[in-house]
Amino acid sequence: MKPLDQIAEKVSSGHRLSLEDGVALFETDDLIYLGGLANSIRERLNGDFTYYNVNRHLNYTNVCISDCAFCSFYRRVRHSEAYEWSVDECLEIARKAYEEGARELHIVGGLHPRLQFDYYTSLLSELKRNLPDMHLKAFTMVELDHLTRICRMTDEAVIEGLKAAGLDSCPGGGAEILREPTRSRICAHKTSGDRWLELAGKVHRAGVKTNATMLYGHIESYEDRVDHLVKLRDLQDETNGFMCFIPLAFNPRGTDLSHLPGPSGVDSLKTIAVSRLMLDNIPHIKAYWVMLGRQLAQVALRFGADDLDGTISHGGSLMESYLVEGNDNQLTQAQIEELVKGAGRVPVERDTLYSPIAPRPTILSRPLPVLSSGSPPATEEPSFG
Repeated sequence: MKPLDQIAEKVSSGHRLSLEDGVALFETDDLIYLGGLANSIRERLNGDFTYYNVNRHLNYTNVCISDCAFCSFYRRVRHSEAYEWSVDECLEIARKAYEEGARELHIVGGLHPRLQFDYYTSLLSELKRNLPDMHLKAFTMVELDHLTRICRMTDEAVIEGLKAAGLDSCPGGGAEILREPTRSRICAHKTSGDRWLELAGKVHRAGVKTNATMLYGHIESYEDRVDHLVKLRDLQDETNGFMCFIPLAFNPRGTDLSHLPGPSGVDSLKTIAVSRLMLDNIPHIKAYWVMLGRQLAQVALRFGADDLDGTISHGGSLMESYLVEGNDNQLTQAQIEELVKGAGRVPVERDTLYSPIAPRPTILSRPLPVLSSGSPPATEEPSFG
C-alpha cells in the first residue's frame, strides 16, 4: 500500500496523524489528492459553510523592541515613522468602524518599551464602555509576555487585569514557528515557543478563547511546520481553547529576508490542507485572504479551509505589510460572499466565537469517504434540511 493510502486509511478511520505522516503529506506531489483528503475532513466538520465576519484591525503602535527578521512593521522609538496612539485616538477609529458595521476589533501592536499596564486596561475599558457590543480580540501571547516583564506583573495578574478591563478573546499571532533553532533564527529577541504555548494555556484556562497561527514560507522546514502543528494539537487536547488556526504566508517585501521568494501557491494550498488534516481537534482553518490573495483564498476553500477572516479595514500599517501585491486591504460583505459562492460554498456571517449572526440552513452530516491515492475523492452534494 502506498504511504498516502495508509494515511488516507488513518484519516478515514479517525486515527490521529503522526509527525511523519504530516511530513509525507507535505512531500507529496499529488496536490489534488491531498486537497481532496483535506476537503473531506473540512466537509465532515463544517459542511459547505464558509465563515467570515465584519471586523476592523487596530494597531495601536508600531514601536517595538524586537527586531524580527520577517517583520517590516516595527519601528524604534525615535524613528520618524514611529507612532503610538492615545486611547482617545483608538476610540475614534473604533467608533467609525462600529458605524460602518464592524462588531470585532482585532487589536495588536508592537512591544512598546514605555507603555504601562494602565494604557492597555484603559484602552479596553474605554472601548467596552463606549461600544459595549464590540468584541475586543486583543493582544497576542507575545504582547502578554512583554507586559509581564515591562510591568513586572505575574502572568495571572496580566490576564485577569485585561479580562476585567474588557478583553473578550486573543488573536493567535506571535507563534511564528515554535521549533528551535528556526525560531531563534527569525525572531531571536522574541518570546520563545515554549513560553508562547505556556501563556496560551494560561489564557485558555482563564476562560479566554484564542486563535493560533503559523508563519510559513521563509527558512523553515517541513519538519518545523509539522512539529508546530503537533504542539498546537497537544495543547488543544489539554485546554480546548483554540477556535481557529491561521497559516500566515510570509511576505518578504521590506524585511531582512527580502532575498527569499516567499511561498508559492502550491505550497500555500499544501499548508492549508496539511493543517486541516493534522489539527483534528481545532474546528476551523482560515484562508487569510489578505496574505493569500483573493483568488488563492477562494481555491483554499476546497483544500480544507472554512473561514476567510473578515471584511477588514485597518488602523495602522501592520496590515499593509501583510498585503499581497495588488491586493486591497478591505472587502465588502458582498465581495466576500461572492468569493465564497464562487467556490461552491455557503457564506455564513459569524461573530468572533463562530456563532452565526443570522440563522443558517441545517446541514446533515456526511460519511467520510475512503480514498485511494492517484484519484481525488468523490464528494457528495450538500444536504440541507
